[in-house]
Amino acid sequence: MKAIVLESKENPVVCKDIPKPTLQAGEVLVQIKAAALNRRDYWITINKYAGIKYPTILGSDGSGIVTEVGSDDDRHWIGQEVIINPSNNWGDSPEYQGKDFKILGLPDDGTFAEFVKTEAQYLRPKPAHLNWEQAAALPLAGLTAFRALFTKGRARKGDKVLIVGVGSGTGTFVLQYAVAAGCQVFVTSGTGEKIEQARALGAAAGVNYKAQDWAAQLKQLAGGFDVVIDSVLGEGFGPILDLCNPGARIVTFGATMGDTPPVNGRKIYWKQLQLIGTTMGTQEDFNAMTDFVAAHEIVPVIDEVFPLADAKKAIDKMGNSSQFGKIVLRA
Repeated sequence: MKAIVLESKENPVVCKDIPKPTLQAGEVLVQIKAAALNRRDYWITINKYAGIKYPTILGSDGSGIVTEVGSDDDRHWIGQEVIINPSNNWGDSPEYQGKDFKILGLPDDGTFAEFVKTEAQYLRPKPAHLNWEQAAALPLAGLTAFRALFTKGRARKGDKVLIVGVGSGTGTFVLQYAVAAGCQVFVTSGTGEKIEQARALGAAAGVNYKAQDWAAQLKQLAGGFDVVIDSVLGEGFGPILDLCNPGARIVTFGATMGDTPPVNGRKIYWKQLQLIGTTMGTQEDFNAMTDFVAAHEIVPVIDEVFPLADAKKAIDKMGNSSQFGKIVLRA
């Protein structure tokens, strides 16, 4: 089969022929129809991710058809159209991942291939309203966004939600979920084009974070926020505390703009703010996410689709942060 292999530090994206995976009991083989990129794929290829090993097939997101199973108990999956939960070995506590937690695509071989193996427990039927590319875009970013917004952020109808950096795949999912749940959503972005794209998806308004008075603009537009979803952190984090309503939840799952500068901690306790971290999600989160997507017929936003063999071009585009929504590979 053809696969995109992280072969070495010098050759991080190599398209090559390798043997199909062999199965153990409880595992299934999925013929990949489409796979989607995540920011972690880019970080891995530039050697800025923990636990890198060579060789590894990249890719956490995938949709496809089950073609083989490792045990008779799983034969009902054969021929099924599925998506794969890339959040594996979560652990015993729903509050945090355990020591054996891992994400598909490193250390285990991932979805940037014609076939991938996974445990049957991580399969979920493909939402019927989605095509292959749309379904492939859903798992990692969709799960991360769902847990951040609902499980951790406890967003509910009528809440004012701020999404810091809306252009990412995860940011667009948070936007779509929050709008579907009846929240009033505001966004920030570095380009006016992405703000307009967010408005087309239901955002009430947005501001360009490159403007010196971006926080003042948000304050005038929204007053204050009940939930903030921030995957960038960096220098812009300090003003977020001023924009929060008392009792607000600030949920973070990334730091693409680096560490935060010193902040006034008094604002955190006096306003009784909650600063919450999250990573991926449980199988229960994943099931609830796919049910929510199906019930609201949410269609993931796809920026561009590349052939599998052009994975390097797709990863380079992600490195430029020019996309709005997900970048997808067609197998």
